[in-house]
Order: sequence, then C-alpha cells, then structure tokens
Amino acid sequence: MTNRPLPGAAPPPGPSAQPPSREGGPDGSRPGATAPPAPRRGGAGPAKGASPVPVRTAARPGRRGGGGRKSPLARGGWTPWLYLAPALVVIGGLLVYPVYQLGLISFLEYTQAQVSGGEPATFQGFGNYATLFGDPQFWQVLLATVLFAGACVVSTLAVGCALAVLLTRVRAVPRLALMMAALGAWATPAVTGSTVWLLLFDPDFGPVNRTLGLGDHSWTYGRYSAFALVLLEVVWCSFPFVMVTVYAGIRAVPAEVLEAASLDGASQWRIWRSVLAPMLRPILVVVTIQSVIWDFKVFTQIYVMTGGGGIAGQNLVLNVYAYQKAFASSQYSLGSAIGVVMLLILLAVTLVYLRLIRRQGEEL
Repeated sequence: MTNRPLPGAAPPPGPSAQPPSREGGPDGSRPGATAPPAPRRGGAGPAKGASPVPVRTAARPGRRGGGGRKSPLARGGWTPWLYLAPALVVIGGLLVYPVYQLGLISFLEYTQAQVSGGEPATFQGFGNYATLFGDPQFWQVLLATVLFAGACVVSTLAVGCALAVLLTRVRAVPRLALMMAALGAWATPAVTGSTVWLLLFDPDFGPVNRTLGLGDHSWTYGRYSAFALVLLEVVWCSFPFVMVTVYAGIRAVPAEVLEAASLDGASQWRIWRSVLAPMLRPILVVVTIQSVIWDFKVFTQIYVMTGGGGIAGQNLVLNVYAYQKAFASSQYSLGSAIGVVMLLILLAVTLVYLRLIRRQGEEL
C-alpha cells in the first residue's frame, strides 16, 4: 500500500526536494536576501566583489569621545584669569618693571653724572660684574651674609616651632596672652624694634647691662656681639609668623594620631620628629623659604643697630653693602649689580630647596 501525502502537507525531504520558486531560489535563499560572502581560497577573507563586513574597533581606554584630558585652561575657561588680572597687573607694575630696571642699570655706567644728565649712560656689558667680583670685600660681605642669614633662619624656625607646640599644651588664657604678645612683636616696625633693642642693651642706661652686671659693655662695638644682638632682634620680630603658621598646621592634624603616639610611649620630641614634622613638611617648606628671603636681605636692623654697617664695615651684609655702593658712593650701577646677584642667589636657593622636596615625593 502506497502512503500518499495528506493534502497541504510538505513533501518529505530528499535530494530532489526543492522549495517552490515563488518562496525562494533553489539554494533556499529568499528573494532580495543578501547571501553571505563565500570565503576565498584558503579562508583568507570574503570573496572578490563581496561587500566587506564592518568591524568595530575597541575604544582606547582613558579617552572620552576622542578628546582626551582637557587642560585646566580648557576646563575653567578664562574666568580664573579674569579674576587674577588685577593682581597680575599690580605685581607686574611693582615687581617685574623694577627688576627689569635693576638689570638694565647693572649693565650701564650709571653714576651721579648720568643721574644729573651731565653725561650719557654708556653700555658696559659685564664690566660692573667683573669689578664687583674682583673686589675682595664683596666676597667677605657675601660670606658674612650667608652665615648670618643661616643663623637667623635656624633660630627663627626653632623658636617659632617650639612656641607653636607650647600653644597646644597651655590653656586658653595663657595661649591668648602669648598670641597677643607675639602679634605685637610682629606688628612692630623694624625701625622701632631696632631702636627699642638698642635702648635695652645701651652701655650706659640699658637694663640688660645693669641686670647682668656688665657695666658699660658695648654690644655693638665687637663684630660678633653686634651680629648676635641683631640676630636676637631679627628672631624677635620674625618668630610670630612661624609660630602662628605652624600652630595652625598642628591644629589640623587629627587628634587620634597624636593620642596614638602618646599611648605608644613617645615623648614630645619624638612626636614632633616622627609624627608632626613629616605631616607639616609642606608648611615648614613655606616658612623656611620665607625666612630665607627675609633674613638674607636684612637691611633695617643692621643699618640702625650698627650705625650703617659697624666700625670699618665689620657688620656689613649684602643689602647694606649695595646701599653704600649705590647711594653713599653714587655708584648706582655697582649697587644694581649687587641687587641682581642677591636676586639670583635667592632664586637658586628656592629652586634647589623645592627640587629636593619634590624628589622626596612631597606635594606643595
């Protein structure tokens, strides 16, 4: 008996079975459908003439929209610079232009004759610097300035940091009294402070000599005693800045850190050396650089307390030496050259110190 297919049923599959022509071609594809490209010989890609298959490439990490990181100027626009523009104009007028004039005069022959207009200023090149570096007194004054400024910086930092730690250990009333006394010293003009210190150490009427029983000993007569007296006055008027700045940094240190160090049995010196000093290093960098700049260019204290540089110039520093060359001797070009040398020394010291800090991984 022969099995006949039911009406409407699909014929059984077989080698001769083909779909109807109106449903598709003999290869089973529908009309209008795109056949996949046949691989080339060896399977290397699509056949010739076939449309290539689009390939998506992975985006590079760290880029958004192909723009990459934007610079701070692109992120913030010109708004920050508009706010800074007035300050930049003031700084340019008060700092950049005088430095330019200082450097210009140091390359000219500029004496009283040129100031009065009797003779024109002539270009000397590095002649003023050659004259300056050939003067043995310049090197003596430079050495004295470096040693004096270093002693002032170390003493100021020591006194300021010690009093900052003391402020954290006393109660409110003594702390307020110490802060007011320190701010009073900070607000005192340099001329006034120098005059007061001269009266305190006066050989005839000074209370210091009477208290110590030194008679008519003159503190400004000897070279080292005069430098020591000026050093005390410089430290007295400079330590409040260090004290207040370091005290603010100590108050920002979490109390749990200091409490843990105390529970471990660390002394106050060990807490400062191992805990506070590393955490306050950015602040210490700022106060150190400020102290170096201020103490290296001390003028008022030396000029007032030693009478313009001491006997035979034994207490000269670079700032007073430049003043004597420029205004006492009317050699304005040599005085300007000394000013340029001081500026370059301070820039070099600051850049070297900051580079050492950055090598240690500190962020300022």
